[in-house]
Amino acid sequence: MKSRQTKSQSIKQQPLERQPVTVLKGVGPKVAERLERLAIEQVQDLFFHLPLRYEDRTRVVPIGSLRPGMQVVIEGEVDLAEVVFRRRRTLLVRMSDGTGAITLRFFHFSAAQKAQLERGALLRCFGEVRPGASRLELIHPEYSRIDSFDAATDAHLTAVYPVTEGVHQLTLRKLIAQALDKLERGEALREWLPDPLLEQLQLPTLAEAILYVHRPPEEAPLDQLVDGEHPSQQRLVFEELLAHHLSLRKLREEAQRQPAPTLQAADQLRRKLLTSLPFELTAAQRRVVGEIDRDIEAEAPMLRLVQGDVGSGKTVVAALAILRAVEAGFQAAIMAPTELLAEQHLQNFSAWLEPLGIEVAWLSGRSKGRVRSEALARIGAGHARVVVGTHALFQDDVLFDHLGLLVIDEQHRFGVHQRFALREKGIKAGRHPHQLIMTATPIPRTLAMSLYADLDVSIIDELPPGRTPVKTVVLSDTRRDEVVARVSEACSNGRQAYWVCTLIEESELLEAQAAEATASEMAEMLPGLRIGLVHGRMKSVEKERVMAAFKAAEIDLLVATTVIEVGVDVPNASLMIIENAERLGLSQLHQLRGRVGRGSAESSCVLLYHGTLGQTAKRRLMVMRESNDGFVISRHDLEIRGPGEVLGTRQTGEMSFRIADLMRDQVLLPEVERASMALLADYPEHVTPLIRRWLGEGSRYGEV
Repeated sequence: MKSRQTKSQSIKQQPLERQPVTVLKGVGPKVAERLERLAIEQVQDLFFHLPLRYEDRTRVVPIGSLRPGMQVVIEGEVDLAEVVFRRRRTLLVRMSDGTGAITLRFFHFSAAQKAQLERGALLRCFGEVRPGASRLELIHPEYSRIDSFDAATDAHLTAVYPVTEGVHQLTLRKLIAQALDKLERGEALREWLPDPLLEQLQLPTLAEAILYVHRPPEEAPLDQLVDGEHPSQQRLVFEELLAHHLSLRKLREEAQRQPAPTLQAADQLRRKLLTSLPFELTAAQRRVVGEIDRDIEAEAPMLRLVQGDVGSGKTVVAALAILRAVEAGFQAAIMAPTELLAEQHLQNFSAWLEPLGIEVAWLSGRSKGRVRSEALARIGAGHARVVVGTHALFQDDVLFDHLGLLVIDEQHRFGVHQRFALREKGIKAGRHPHQLIMTATPIPRTLAMSLYADLDVSIIDELPPGRTPVKTVVLSDTRRDEVVARVSEACSNGRQAYWVCTLIEESELLEAQAAEATASEMAEMLPGLRIGLVHGRMKSVEKERVMAAFKAAEIDLLVATTVIEVGVDVPNASLMIIENAERLGLSQLHQLRGRVGRGSAESSCVLLYHGTLGQTAKRRLMVMRESNDGFVISRHDLEIRGPGEVLGTRQTGEMSFRIADLMRDQVLLPEVERASMALLADYPEHVTPLIRRWLGEGSRYGEV
């Protein structure tokens, strides 16, 4: 017994980040198991389980002044408590305070609870006021019995926390209160930010920030707290952003310590390809090729992100890197998130590389039987020097002879583990392949510093010569007949057009049906035009046939779903119509619009909307009308939808924040980058515990 007490005492003397949550009163094995679902295992974790919002319970409101929708604290005397049996068994309690009366309604209650709410009892309640049958009501309010109406109210705003099944709001508040009491008594919570940094940034200490955020005084500026802009919240925001940034930097450092093949060659293949192209590289493309070359000639694996707006020529840059790998004696793999984009890459790379004597293999989820077996054999033997495919590339039976370069398009649509699985396939004799990641979603530099701290970033910020800005107009679909006439005129003048059908339901079947119906309608309205149809439910061969016919100008109007968002290049297409444009995000609208304006002719995009536009949809369509700049559009998209929507839930899901908001707090990111370098240089022992504090198990991504 004595040894158990000694052990318990020694645990309580440890710093709070090492004390298990079971040292708190009321936490047994079952409660501890439930708290684990909220990532609460140590006492310290309770400090970083931060409030979702706050309720003001510091003032008692007279019952006579209540209005529906108010969230209030009231006090009164119970006049009547009765159980009624109507549609369901209900406990009704009428209470009054001399200014008015109100009903408390309970659908779930016990005999002990009914006895507690006896006539004459004095109660203090908190809840949301709702209209009732005969008077205002509170449904299942929080309540407590009081001895007199002058009992003290809360001295601070009440925090409302994220909960899970079996862990109620009151339970969490009690546990967090116990943890905060420990902190106020001076129990150790390590401060991982050095004093000079806190002074320079004029931030409060960690303990001060935690106590304020969990127990804001009644005079606290609620609007600041709601917006997450109070200095105490910003102190925690800064530390959380720093922890994420450091985890990515550590990932990068670990990657840089791994050996990689040096891809050096005489570049004869490159010269042949450049000579055969009908265009010259832009200065931006040449600059990015040089940055890639420096990386792949080094002995550490390249980790480079190439950002480029729609049509900026990222694919050619990737082809030049691939030729360097092939000429140096290695294989290269190109992975894309969708079959259509992967197919487009296959067409491009086959057209460029096969005339140079380089075999290009294809692998997708639809590759079956003998076709798949033969492709796997040629990849494994090294005969196929370049492999194009979807996520099928990282399946277990795909073995490379010697993978030297991995190109991933639209990387944010793949999870970290998928990217890691493909990289693992390239490890040979301890050497890791180089990675080149491409995205047509331009990310503002401040965000890129945070989201991609593990990558070098190159930007192709120049469009090829001859590209003309696309004129964008926004019209109600009540003017559809005018738009059809415009399509007729454009096609009569030798141009081609797209008509894109979108639906609010994410259903390939319904989208295909809508596109088929539109194609039939257009055939009736425009009998002189050759009309083609493409949607996601068509077989790849059929889609390719239609797209090839459109590219060869054998089709005037292509009716399609959003499958044409990426990878289609038809310079003669100068008009795009997007139906129900209000339902798409800015980045997707910009990608679709990028299918026109690829030649020298003046091009237009018509955004048709249905019904009355809401404020967000109106703002989105106005941005499209006013700008052709991908970075401007991406910034607005991030503001409207947030990084999780724009960059893909898989990517940002690995960076889910407790208190930070990348858009709101991006002004802190340059300071976060400077602080991370200072910590790594001068306080390296602080880095791992800081990452663990905020990311917990998520810090395992540092091992990927």
